[in-house]
Amino acid sequence: MSTAIETPQKYLASFSEFEKTAAGRELGWLRELRREAFARFCKNGFPTAHDEDWRFTDVSAISNTEFRLARPADSHVGAELNVSLHAWRIQGAGSQLVFVNGHYAPEMSILQDAARRVTVSGLAKAIGKDASLIEKHLGRYLNQDRDSFGAMNTAFAEDGAFIHIERGVVVEAPICLLFVSTRETPAVMSHPRNLILVDEDSQATVVEEYVSVGNGSAFCNSVTEVVAGDNAVLAHYRIEREQEGTHNISTLRIQQGRSANISSHSLLLGGALVRNNVHPVLAGEGGECLLNGLFLGSAEEHLDNYMLVEHASAHCGSRQFYNGILDGRAHGVFHGRIIVHKDAQKTDAKQTNRNLLLSDDAQIDTKPQLEIFADDVKCTHGATIGQIDEEALFYLRSRGIEETLARNLLLLAFAGECTARMKEGPARTHVESLIDQYVSRLANAVGALPVR
Repeated sequence: MSTAIETPQKYLASFSEFEKTAAGRELGWLRELRREAFARFCKNGFPTAHDEDWRFTDVSAISNTEFRLARPADSHVGAELNVSLHAWRIQGAGSQLVFVNGHYAPEMSILQDAARRVTVSGLAKAIGKDASLIEKHLGRYLNQDRDSFGAMNTAFAEDGAFIHIERGVVVEAPICLLFVSTRETPAVMSHPRNLILVDEDSQATVVEEYVSVGNGSAFCNSVTEVVAGDNAVLAHYRIEREQEGTHNISTLRIQQGRSANISSHSLLLGGALVRNNVHPVLAGEGGECLLNGLFLGSAEEHLDNYMLVEHASAHCGSRQFYNGILDGRAHGVFHGRIIVHKDAQKTDAKQTNRNLLLSDDAQIDTKPQLEIFADDVKCTHGATIGQIDEEALFYLRSRGIEETLARNLLLLAFAGECTARMKEGPARTHVESLIDQYVSRLANAVGALPVR
């Protein structure tokens, strides 16, 4: 990591003021967790191109900007937000929690009658109510030495979502978390922190969606820690569709027990600078993990996907499938890394990245990577970069299909490889609708910035 400390230290005053009013400030363990994280952030600094995990992404747009830390008072409900909220709802979902600048907005949220042994709430509230359970898991899995943005999030961790599904519970309807950033002047930063506990033999679907409103700039730096017990089944969706001028860094850290089955679905639809970190650790034997993603960029957007899959136990399987579609001068990154530890015999891991470039100026950097320390494994990886198949396009046009529609069909087929891996239901329907809108605009105006 970079050793420069000047930039992080400019947040010292913000951190000092934050400590005075932060939720849970009276809890010694939480106060120490925040202070240690801030010290790590100051020591390591923001990542630079010299850091291998960030070699394709320049974060100076974040490090050089003076961001103001959003506080609960900044979660006001404006007219634009009220108008947009209805369009952001997911039909058929269960509880839908809304967070404005990282803070829970109960007046905008929809909480279904709580099922027995299911807790869905804001993290700040849960810290006061379930402090011992929060202490057991919060910050215990994230590698803050490796992840400066994760350390920064932990230092300012206060609110976000807390979900606890107790043993043997099956939650049918998706639990949806909507994070709204308000783009203001001076620019605002928020650090949502989510903790999702899925106990043994439980099943659930969780959707995290990130959007923005306003005309200024914003920085959203989120961390989600998932702890999946033995035989747990979780489908996690992350949907990012920020406006220009918004920077979005997110980290999903998954800890899997024996025979746990986790699927992570990511949909990135633009933003000035977007970084999607996904880090599952298959800690129990027989675990299964699917990392499935689609990223679509145009204009000068930068979309970076960093996957780190750790096989720590035997007889586990993982699959990574990420597709990218880039237009204009967009820059995409896929860095997929699989680590098979010494004791992880009989590992079965696969990694595939496929990309379509719709313009001569679009760029993709792809780096599939394997590190294997066991001797009885089956691991493969690969990447492809290309353009729309002109023969397929000609075939469709020769059948009387207009060019824009033909292009739309081919792009939807490419994107459909990702949605096909999602389970039928409200979350998949919502994702498919967003992709249809975005791809239609790309097909109609290749090279133009789609309107969201």
